[in-house]
Amino acid sequence: MNLRAVHYLVTLADVRHFSKAAELCHVSQPTLSTQIRKLEEELDVQLVERSPRKVMLTEVGEEIVERARAMLADADAIRAIARRSKDPHSGTVRIGIFPTLAPYFLPHVVPEIRTRFPRLTLRLFEEKTEDVINMLRQGRLDAGLLALPIESEQLATRVLFEEPFVLAVPESHALSTSKTITLEDLEQEELLLLEDGHCLREQALEVCQLSGAHEKLDFHATSMETLRQMVAAGTGITLMPVMAVKPPVAHTDNLITRPFTQPGPKRTIALVWRKSTALGPFLEELAEIFSAVDPELLKP
Repeated sequence: MNLRAVHYLVTLADVRHFSKAAELCHVSQPTLSTQIRKLEEELDVQLVERSPRKVMLTEVGEEIVERARAMLADADAIRAIARRSKDPHSGTVRIGIFPTLAPYFLPHVVPEIRTRFPRLTLRLFEEKTEDVINMLRQGRLDAGLLALPIESEQLATRVLFEEPFVLAVPESHALSTSKTITLEDLEQEELLLLEDGHCLREQALEVCQLSGAHEKLDFHATSMETLRQMVAAGTGITLMPVMAVKPPVAHTDNLITRPFTQPGPKRTIALVWRKSTALGPFLEELAEIFSAVDPELLKP
């Protein structure tokens, strides 16, 4: 079985368009189409339903694509083993990270990674938690920086640190004069939250359940920065991870943050990877760098 043809099939399954798949694979459309037809002839089964407007996989095609993803991931692992036998710290590592962590954490650790591993190519993918987990399982990522818990027997987990939350309020809010916040202070408060799919939303909802607060139902933000600006505009209050309010993040006018009385709400950040990957020992090295984040960044 030709691995190149398998790669073409998986790419076509991802984009559902022959021209786009050919462009991503850096081949002509006739070449990609011919290779997939040859794969169908070899397997003696139709994999793709072709129509002028859209491309669909057959039922058996869908099943084969899932197996093909694992096959390509294994092939990448073989190449990685070969590369690292010559130079353990070279090659490419693909890491997924969720949006409410990426812009606040990465600037503090990427320079150290570049210094320690100058021959390493680090590819970062900012995606929601569910998408990072799916990409890991499919072999499209080597590791993920995620908030626990993660339920998967296929994945190894290395806890890095715990990040506290702070309460963000406009200057005019009654809680802005408090030195610290308790969960009881949030009773009956309305919190601005992110839209579905963000792990921070689930964590904030847990705080609401514990404190008697509730979410502001007529508003769902798409990003942490939207939440920040809506608080500054006096629209409401919200929870923010502490690194999101630390330098080099710029000060926001009319936004006050207050720490919670300990033990307050927090999230646990971990590096996660497939147990079957050949990169395990190297990912452990990366985890050491990620976990050595300056303790001042994690102080509310």
